[in-house]
Amino acid sequence: MTTATLTADSSVPLRQDATVMALVGLAHASSHFAHLLLPPLFPVFITEFGLSYAQLGLLMSTFFVVSGIGQACAGFVVDRFGARSLLFVALGIFMLACVGASLVQGYAGLLAVAALAGLGNATFHPVDFTILNQRVSAPRLGYAFSAHGLAGNLGWAAAPAFLVGLSALSDWRSAYLAAALMYVAVFLLLWLQRDRLKTEVVRHAAGTTGEHGLAFMKLPVVWWCFGFFLLSTMTLAMVQGFSVSLLKAMHGVSFADATMTLTAYMLCGALGMLVGGFVAARSAHSDRVVAVCMSAGAVLLALCATGLPGARGTMVLLAITGFAVGIGGPSRDMMIKRATPRGATGRVYGMVYSGLDIGFAISPVVFGAFMDRGWYVATLGGAALVLLLSVVAALGVGQRTKAEGART
Repeated sequence: MTTATLTADSSVPLRQDATVMALVGLAHASSHFAHLLLPPLFPVFITEFGLSYAQLGLLMSTFFVVSGIGQACAGFVVDRFGARSLLFVALGIFMLACVGASLVQGYAGLLAVAALAGLGNATFHPVDFTILNQRVSAPRLGYAFSAHGLAGNLGWAAAPAFLVGLSALSDWRSAYLAAALMYVAVFLLLWLQRDRLKTEVVRHAAGTTGEHGLAFMKLPVVWWCFGFFLLSTMTLAMVQGFSVSLLKAMHGVSFADATMTLTAYMLCGALGMLVGGFVAARSAHSDRVVAVCMSAGAVLLALCATGLPGARGTMVLLAITGFAVGIGGPSRDMMIKRATPRGATGRVYGMVYSGLDIGFAISPVVFGAFMDRGWYVATLGGAALVLLLSVVAALGVGQRTKAEGART
């Protein structure tokens, strides 16, 4: 058995739960904004520094390798020392990354910014889910996961509009300085509300598996969760990193319209997250919900790969893909919660979500190489295939969660 003094219950007022959801959602949005700190300005970097798609892909790989390693480690720190302090450290690192981006003079500087931003990103999933699981009442967790995912998608949607828009009004270096000021504002707001983000370290009774810090890694279900995140994220990373270039190359779509399509994908994903919160709160089979949503997304991407829908049709289908995948987001998080051993929230979320970072790290290198060779159809088709493989992993998580539950 495990205990935590801040375990929420159904008697918690809605306003209190909603405030925690909003604060954690804001933090999550800021981390997703950092995911796209560099990609929206890839065309600028190609012109400014003469970079290839493979080099640009390596920037994102650097970000997510650092984030993945850091995230797996951060889960242990969160479980032992609490989540709040790591949250503020991460926001400070993002401020430094934005200032650094405004000063870079070449590829080496961009690599350093990518590594620094990845280090800041490393803490967010174990931090966020530890706070939500402790501070939000259990009946509202499905909605909390929905709000969390929705906020993340809004962070993704905001980054291209913010950075490209300010670059057009002034220049790209000024846009990064403005992003640093945005992170200062987020830091100050969360600092003023820091009492609502406090978590307690989970205490373990003697003789439980929870007292052994690495015991959770022996559970097959944890690795199935890891595999699901790795595979599903490879597709997401392709869309984020190369959809703009794909639309320009395959259909002659303008940079502005292609960027708006990426923003539409993120906004539709956020809307899907909102709808998915109600689905997750009512469904006892989160793995099946995830499988259906990812299958739908894979079919839509495969249709885009054929080129048959044309420019406008492909833009619309990409946006709908975001909606389909978004619906599965809250059920995905509920699926992970049900697979998590008690007392190991930070560690499990850190390890499992490091699969997300590895997927983000691998994808730009693989699909960047495809793009450099002009394999545009293979890029979209490969992303669809990988997303379909994630369906197998999601169903595997569900089967093994039930098996573990039957043994306890």
